[in-house]
Amino acid sequence: MDTKETKETDEFLLPRSRTANERLHAMIPGGAHTYAKGDDQYPENLAPVISNGRGAHVWDIDGNRYIEYGSGLRSVSLGHAHPRVIEAVRRELDRGSNFVRPSIVEVEAAERFLATVPTAEMVKFAKNGSDVTTAAVRLARAVTGRPRVAICADHPFFSVDDWFIGTTPMSAGIPAATTELTVAFPYGDLTATEELLTRYQDEVACLILEPAGHTEPPPGYLAGLRELADRHGCVLIFDEMITGFRWSEAGAQGLYGVAPDLSTFGKALGNGFAVSALAGRRDLMERGGLRHSRDRVFLLSTTHGAETHSLAAAMAVQTTYVEEGITARLHALGERLAAGVRDAAAVMGVGDHVIVRGRASNLVFATLDENRQPSQQHRTLFLRRLLAGGVLAPSFVVSSALDDADIDRTVDVVAQACAVYRKALDAADPTPWLAGRPVKPVFRRLA
Repeated sequence: MDTKETKETDEFLLPRSRTANERLHAMIPGGAHTYAKGDDQYPENLAPVISNGRGAHVWDIDGNRYIEYGSGLRSVSLGHAHPRVIEAVRRELDRGSNFVRPSIVEVEAAERFLATVPTAEMVKFAKNGSDVTTAAVRLARAVTGRPRVAICADHPFFSVDDWFIGTTPMSAGIPAATTELTVAFPYGDLTATEELLTRYQDEVACLILEPAGHTEPPPGYLAGLRELADRHGCVLIFDEMITGFRWSEAGAQGLYGVAPDLSTFGKALGNGFAVSALAGRRDLMERGGLRHSRDRVFLLSTTHGAETHSLAAAMAVQTTYVEEGITARLHALGERLAAGVRDAAAVMGVGDHVIVRGRASNLVFATLDENRQPSQQHRTLFLRRLLAGGVLAPSFVVSSALDDADIDRTVDVVAQACAVYRKALDAADPTPWLAGRPVKPVFRRLA
């Protein structure tokens, strides 16, 4: 497809994408199959509909090319259509994708995963993160005989299932009795977590959290959680959807040296192909199997969980990470980007308002108003200028397909966006630069 440079003026328009978004909303609730991809997350009438992608670039149906960040909601960490992954997938497509009995690919994929994540003893594959986090919770409840789930209050998402969604502003349709069984603890605070476990003595089945987020775990925190879980008889679950591979090939548990009882992986595991994993201790995982004499746990049973081409993609991803040092590359790219964005923001006088946060391999940004408070209006302004400059960046999460030229171009566009940001701050009103409604948070009660 012929491409044209994206316009860098206020007349940047996406007429074909706008029409396609209307068609999406007419047939698909929310206009997307993931709320975080909805057009309400983008400036009004500036939500590109994608035609194709290669490496770190995507093209919309209006013919514009973008440098893309946060690819596939962090899932495409090697870049789109990565040759090694695509080759592995194509080999399996000609051999059949799903059978009435397990494929030998399932053996190979399990062996490869457990070699990559040696803190786990067994693994079971599924298609998305919610499948495996909910399976982990169900297993924890079964083995402990306890009803309550303790989630980390500082982490934004664990599952589409009732035990978690009932705790968000989008709780419509979920019985209060279900939500009441989920309690929350703050990240980094062992004292508060122990108080919670004491308050609900012998009721909490598990502690579930992302092992790390936008800040590093406080010294001794994860080891302290491990000790608390052991002392109070509950299961420790690490949600490694994001930290898996981006922190290390073996996840955050491999980096920080603390082994959970159960852990869940997805996103980067398939480089865009649908695959997730529940992994953990053999004595727990076997409760979902056949080699024990206790009550059976309906752990995971998915028609497409063992789709051969997705498992082949996962194996290729793991091999690529290990052999090519992908995690180190992600960190190097992220550090270069973070330094460039911070410098550009400082030069334009908005260094205290456009904030880059997180581990270098998983960067996000915050947009603050003149009072240094989070602002959806200022986020809208910032996103609008990035899009006009050819940068599609709901976050600054890098893929290994980026190169130095991509980073330099991104920093240039950020500098231009920050110049406009400064004008909005000086005016104490970003409205003239929005050209429509502000972007909206994903979790909200009303549409």
